[in-house]
This record gives sequence, structure tokens and C-alpha cells, in this order.
Amino acid sequence: MLLKFQPLIFFILCLNIACTSPSQQGELQTKKTDTSSTGKDVLPSWNNTYIKKSIIDYVTAVTKEGSPDFIPVADRIATFDNDGTLWSEQPAYFQLFYALDKIKALAPQHPEWKTRQPFKAVLENNMGELMKQGEKGLLQVVAVSHAGMTTDEFDLSVKQWIDTAQHPVKHKLYKELVYQPMLELIQYLQANQFKVFIVSGGGIDFMRAWAENVYGIPKDQIIGSSIKMKYEYNNGNPTITKLPELDFIDDKDGKPAGIAKYIGRKPVFAAGNSDGDLQMLQWTASNSFKNFELYIHHTDSIREWAYDRKSHIGTFDKGWDEAIAKQWAIADMKNDWRIIYPFEK
Repeated sequence: MLLKFQPLIFFILCLNIACTSPSQQGELQTKKTDTSSTGKDVLPSWNNTYIKKSIIDYVTAVTKEGSPDFIPVADRIATFDNDGTLWSEQPAYFQLFYALDKIKALAPQHPEWKTRQPFKAVLENNMGELMKQGEKGLLQVVAVSHAGMTTDEFDLSVKQWIDTAQHPVKHKLYKELVYQPMLELIQYLQANQFKVFIVSGGGIDFMRAWAENVYGIPKDQIIGSSIKMKYEYNNGNPTITKLPELDFIDDKDGKPAGIAKYIGRKPVFAAGNSDGDLQMLQWTASNSFKNFELYIHHTDSIREWAYDRKSHIGTFDKGWDEAIAKQWAIADMKNDWRIIYPFEK
């Protein structure tokens, strides 16, 4: 069952096709593998389609000294959404599964939860009933699963979960459900002196607990939604405790705001997969330097999932229309990616 979340509700919980894209019209497999100047295939998990070529052509143009499109190293900023862009997001955002698992782990200490909503719904895996509890019920889930811990406690909790928890459909660790083609793209950009950031609607502390090791993106280059925190000295033992109060929602127009606040430079490369990323791509497209906007289109129902305009998760509707109109790159998972997950290699 897919869960229908509005952006705010998603963050509260998570504290958190038919047409062809212009970039693929008349697209033909190239006879030759796209390579770097060293002769090595820099994006081996990407099929040799127009999208792969356009990415390599862009990077070559903006990093070549003397090129009219050359971008100084300091301005080579790339921003990536996380859910649905760097790893899967169906049938619900993975941070939601963490919150629900946390409630279940704490349940033996709270026998009253067996008859008390919203915890009863969580323990019975009754998502329909959980949604009926509304914002008040969702806030209760968050208060227990995310708030009240120190930052160190929360970091350890997430690390233990990401190292052991398995996806209910794929039966793989959640951290194994990252996209191999996107890992290669991040590494390719980094090798060409791009500074790569994650800019996600997911919880910043949730991502920082594991994303550095998985993606190779430093913690201080991860931007996400956050809740308020409180510092206490505690007689020589400083701690920062997470509070059950919203601080910043890094989704939709919050993304360019977060970029301006935490990065201070406009991106020249941005990648997303949903309407929640549209404003980030618009902001990137307004850069006076040559820029590149990339949307990931989920079209592979066999290897991953297929969804777009009407999906309850990762809705790709307004973003699709704007990408078509402005001829942004749209990567078709089924056709542009040779493999999806690292374990398929």
C-alpha cells in the first residue's frame, strides 16, 4: 500500500511512460562507449544513450581550460536530492520505516501502546489507521522515534538501523538500495572538482549518520529538514538534545532557500526526481554559468518501480512539464541505466 504524504506530513513522519522526454527523442545507442580523456568509461552503469553523452559533454565543456563554458572550481557546485534520486523511495520513504521500527523496538517498555493510538496502528502495521490519526498522531510518532535523544544517541540509533534493517519488498538492506549509476555520477563530478551536496527533504541528522560512507559526500555537505535542538552543559558533559519542534523543511521552495543559507553559491548542476525538486532545478537553471538540470524518471517496474504524475510518493507532474518545456535532461531508468543497484554488478 502506498502512503499519501504531503511534504509537511512527510517531514513530520520522517524527522522526517507514456511520453518521451525531449532529451531522448530520436535517441540511438552510440556505437562507441563514452569515455574520459584517459580512455576509461566514466559512467559504466549508464547505457550509451543521449543522456550519458550529454552529461559527459557538459562536464568536459565546463572543466576544460580555455573553453567558453569554463567554470572556475569554486563555482562547480552540484546538488542532489536523496529520496528517489540517490536511493529508492517506495513504497514509503525509508526514514518512515526507521521511525516505525523505532516505535516497535521501544514497544516492550510501553505495554500501554497495544491499545493506544497511534502506536497501536504502528504495532499492527495498519498504515490506514495510522493515517487516520492525523497530524497529532504523526507528531506523537515523531516525538518518540526521533526527539528526546541526544545527537550522539540518535546517530548511533540510525547507524545500527541502516546496518541491519531490510526493505520489506526488496529484502535487501536499505543502504543497498542506492543507485549505482548515481554513485558513478557523483564520483565523476568529484573527480572533475565539483563540490557535491545532498539537498533533501529528509532529516539532516538521519542522512548524516550513514550517507557519508555510502555516497562519499562529507557530512557538512548534506542539507536536509531539521528539528530544533537544545544544548546543555550538564556539569562538564556537553550534550545536544533533539526537540519535538520543527526547525526547517528542506523541500520545494525550501531547497533553494537552504542552498542559499548553507552553501552560499548557486549550483551549476542539480539532480532530482519529483516536483519537490523543481524549485532547486529552477534555481540552478538561473545560474549565469552553463548549467545542467537532471531528472530521474522511474520507469522500470521490474528492477525498481514505475511511477510519475499520479504517484503518492515522488510525484513527478509539474516537474515533468517544466523539464519538457525547458529541455532539461530526463534519465529513463529502464532505458538509460544498464544496472540500478550495486549488487546487480
